[in-house]
Amino acid sequence: MKQWKRLKEIQIKMDKIAIYGSGGFGREVHLLIQEINNNNRQFDFIGYFDDGIEKGSIINDYPVLGGINELNNWKEHLNLTIAVGKPIIKRKIISNITNTNISYPTLVHPNVLIGDMKFNTIGKGCIICASVIITVNINIGNFVILNLSCTVGHDTCIGDFSSFMPSVNISGEVNIGSEVYAGTGAKIINQLTIGNKTIIGAGAVVAKSIPANCTAVGVPAKVIKLNE
Repeated sequence: MKQWKRLKEIQIKMDKIAIYGSGGFGREVHLLIQEINNNNRQFDFIGYFDDGIEKGSIINDYPVLGGINELNNWKEHLNLTIAVGKPIIKRKIISNITNTNISYPTLVHPNVLIGDMKFNTIGKGCIICASVIITVNINIGNFVILNLSCTVGHDTCIGDFSSFMPSVNISGEVNIGSEVYAGTGAKIINQLTIGNKTIIGAGAVVAKSIPANCTAVGVPAKVIKLNE
């Protein structure tokens, strides 16, 4: 009886959480939440929100609860994480959610290596996946995604809504703007600047600073087009 009562107390204290985005990355973020709970139970996962999937659909045993409209009419406190990699879409989703009952926790996998948080800052709504390394004197903005096995070197700044796919390596003293997207395996050499809304192609090696609003690919990375 005492054990059952203790379990109920734990369940009551756990924060409800949902994921916007029920695709592959959304399911991976659900796994991240499970790993966080396995290490230290924090969240009660209730399902997905997704405007592109019919309400009531079941994704890996959990329901799609609706879309932006349902979120804006949610009557109680809810933690929400945005499992969308494309920065411009991620920003648009956030701008359309006006409900003050919604909060955006930063999710950090238990095996992530982060230096002393006295000297590092990480904003709200970030998703930091397994095997990421964040060293020292690093400033990460809001709603940033660091996917599997990314590394961030000393004295780097990353702007809001930026997304880094698996195994991106960012060397020290790099200044990355907002809404930047870096594809899988991209490498950014130290002491460079990446402008806002720039796309770095998968496998690219960035050896020179890249301006805003462009796409750069290759080894070494070169600008191939300007983005609208």
